[in-house]
Amino acid sequence: MMKDSFRSFRITKEEDGYTRAVLQRQKEDLPEGDVLIQVLYSSLNYKDALSCIGNKGVTRHYPHTPGIDAAGVVEASSDAAFTPGEEVIVTGYDLGMNTDGGFGEYIRVPAQWVVKRPKGLTLKEAMIYGTAGFTAALSVHKLLLSVKKDDGEILITGGTGGVATNAAKILVKLGFDVVMATGKVDTQKESLMNLGIKDVISREDAEDTTGKAMLKPRWAGVIDTVGGNTLASALKTTHYNGAVTTCGNVGGDHFESSVYPFIIRSITLYGIDSVQCPMDLRMEIWHLLSSSWKSENLEAMTRLIGLEELDENVTKMLEGGHSGRMILAHKQDSD
Repeated sequence: MMKDSFRSFRITKEEDGYTRAVLQRQKEDLPEGDVLIQVLYSSLNYKDALSCIGNKGVTRHYPHTPGIDAAGVVEASSDAAFTPGEEVIVTGYDLGMNTDGGFGEYIRVPAQWVVKRPKGLTLKEAMIYGTAGFTAALSVHKLLLSVKKDDGEILITGGTGGVATNAAKILVKLGFDVVMATGKVDTQKESLMNLGIKDVISREDAEDTTGKAMLKPRWAGVIDTVGGNTLASALKTTHYNGAVTTCGNVGGDHFESSVYPFIIRSITLYGIDSVQCPMDLRMEIWHLLSSSWKSENLEAMTRLIGLEELDENVTKMLEGGHSGRMILAHKQDSD
């Protein structure tokens, strides 16, 4: 007989702030949905950390279970597309934001959110990629609409982040010359160079402070994960017919530009959204990540943690002391 209770990392709003604790919950308390999934793996993302401290831009309703990524096994489904025992992945949509997410041992979600595990990936590997890896692959997919490997160097900003490093691995595998910009050159250059990229430059070297509308072309394309002036600078320094993708705002959610990069150099700016990505494209991206774009040594720079270790690692992430990829294993012997 299946247990009706399960463990969940629960965030509760109190009078003096938000508390975090591992609690017992009942499956019947999960939100309505078509597919009940036993979660074996999730991952800790910055958006999850923000949800843990009551950030209203991420989560509006508490108590809540974060976890924007989840991989596990279907336990029950009212949709004929999924059968008990199937291994599946859920990322994006509202998971872990206002719908209880992967930091619980069970989730219940609409069938339209669920992707069957690609044959070339294990569930753990899928979570090593998670939203960050998926966003990286989506960025590369868009960039390739405009840029070929012989066109010149590709700049990737936000060098030590999950999106940046995953994008670099894919582009290197495809034969591109990649330059990464980071604010941690002194401490992270060696590890970034080990990705097979051409060079690492400082964040300042990738940013323009002249205020000019355009600068000497430098990059065939740019994958920007930072936003703000970094994005503005990327547009000014991209070659004719080049492309820039944007998916982050840690450097600011506003940027100043002119029409000149677009009408004089025919630059294309692609916005990247992994949350509402259409299912046909979502499945294509997961297929690429499980086959021709799959990275070697996926488990490098990753660490498995349990529910009880989430609290301390959320704090580290919010304080900027977090490095590598944290994979939540609900069962430490999961494979």
